[in-house]
Amino acid sequence: MAVLPELTAGRLLSSWHLDVPALLLVVLLGALYGRGVLRLRRRGERWPGTRVAAFTLLGLGTLVVATMSALSVYDRVLFWPAAVQNILLDLIAPLGLALGDPLRLALRALPEPAAGRLRQVMTSRPVRLLTFPLVTTALVLVTELTVYFTPYFETALRDGRLHELLYLHLLLVGSLFVVPVLTREEALPRWCTHPVRAALVFLDGVVDAVPGIVVMTHGTLIAGAWYLGHAPSWASDVHHDQQLGGGAMIGIAELVALPFLLAVLVQWARAERAETVALDRRLDAELVPAAPAATGPELVRPWWETENGEVAQRMRQQRPGH
Repeated sequence: MAVLPELTAGRLLSSWHLDVPALLLVVLLGALYGRGVLRLRRRGERWPGTRVAAFTLLGLGTLVVATMSALSVYDRVLFWPAAVQNILLDLIAPLGLALGDPLRLALRALPEPAAGRLRQVMTSRPVRLLTFPLVTTALVLVTELTVYFTPYFETALRDGRLHELLYLHLLLVGSLFVVPVLTREEALPRWCTHPVRAALVFLDGVVDAVPGIVVMTHGTLIAGAWYLGHAPSWASDVHHDQQLGGGAMIGIAELVALPFLLAVLVQWARAERAETVALDRRLDAELVPAAPAATGPELVRPWWETENGEVAQRMRQQRPGH
């Protein structure tokens, strides 16, 4: 491994390298999303630009930063870039992808047979189990702890192919929690209303801070044999480096929890407005105003003026004006 120059603020912004598998994933996701948007536009349907920006900039952009920026360049010699890299893949990239609402876009853009099959997959039992809120929260926590407190992480540092699988693993686990909460209500149980989702997001923010706290306070070095053997001469103490990584994990996790919670609250407000509008329309349709009473002799004429019996004829003869 070549000796890397000291990581300064300038090199943090200017150091990049090409990660071919990550680039292919970014290109594939971007191409599929762009194709769906173009299909809708050709049919004259609109897709919000804010969703496109969230998917491309926050979602795909975070993938690029995590896998090809200085974080990836220095992740094998310093722990804290690797910790930041993993938390970006686990939390921020899934949040950006989910805000782009790719599944709803696919359901609208695909022809009906394909859209129907996708809908069946999204509502199938295995998917419902994997996206069950408490299950996904546990998966995120277990994944983070497994990465840092088993040989998984150190082995990934030694093996480039396993490192790529680690990237994908973190991205998928994070997406399993974020995407259903923000986009696919059909995959959630009925009791998972917007207030419950807001509480789950708050709980997830607390849970996401646990790995960072454990890493920061852990007395034993994580992947210690690797980092002790590859730490550059200009780097700080390896223990201090690990504390920096744990602190960064806590800070990013708490920063992400706020916009995530705000996104759920915005969806809650929109759902309430939509329900109010629908209720008003239904009431307007049910409470049809009675037709105004028409005036005129035809509507108020007594029975003896409309019947032809003998008694009716005598009554008409006796009434004035007849």
